[in-house]
Amino acid sequence: MYSKEHLPELGEFLRECRAQLSPRTVGLPESGASRRVPGLRREEVAQLAGISTHSYARLEQGRAPVPRSVLAALVRVLHLDDDQRDHLFELAASGEYEPRRRPAQKVHPQLRRILDELPTTPALVLGRHLDILAWNPLAAALLTDFDRIPEKKRNYARLLFTDPAFRELYLDWRTNARTCVAHLRLEASRRPGDPGMAALVGELSVADADFRQWWAGRQMTGLRMGTKRLRHPLVGDLTLDWDSLTCTADPTQKLVISTADPGTPSHDGLLFLASWTADPHTPARDAAA
Repeated sequence: MYSKEHLPELGEFLRECRAQLSPRTVGLPESGASRRVPGLRREEVAQLAGISTHSYARLEQGRAPVPRSVLAALVRVLHLDDDQRDHLFELAASGEYEPRRRPAQKVHPQLRRILDELPTTPALVLGRHLDILAWNPLAAALLTDFDRIPEKKRNYARLLFTDPAFRELYLDWRTNARTCVAHLRLEASRRPGDPGMAALVGELSVADADFRQWWAGRQMTGLRMGTKRLRHPLVGDLTLDWDSLTCTADPTQKLVISTADPGTPSHDGLLFLASWTADPHTPARDAAA
């Protein structure tokens, strides 16, 4: 049995997923002709799923239930990950479907080793939804004691919008917060229907009016690097350049590092914090620690 009330939402989800793919992604030849809409055409999805274009069009229009065999084919054709697969089946089913539990994301071992090799550079590993997967001692000294935060609440966006002490660190909070929203929007566009993202966005929309306004605004482009200004209680004002490096083995994980020009007060402040936290027996921490 299927729930008719969710069929329109199911159709929208299919359209969003189709728009994220290109013919090359799914192994189709590219003709070079311009496309009126982004992503795959309906007839291309239908061909790959083994159904008629008319039948697939009815699915996107919310006018027909979806047999499980077709759902399985769409998961394959649209290259859905586990979260998206669960969302697709939940929209189509009327309660009999039990989503597969996805294990908590863990920091990639190579990124963990890099953290251990950065004693004088604050560094974090961010995962899906900007979850904080790991950090080195200097990042904790600079930003906050991540150990005090429950693992399920350890999220950069959540801290930036809901933790008053974390928020007060940023002299240019609005700039950094808008960049954070842009990253979330970009992630949401890449993984439409992600229930974890939907839960986080819902939580932050209720908790903060600025987040609610910016999320509802026009699409923004995420940044891979930038500058942030902090007012640290121990070393004073710091101007730091941050950079985001994507893990090749797991593109959902990013190493975020902060640096300062040598010889500047900000660089001296980082060195002081590094000496203050220096302990050869204290490795980088991660969410499972």
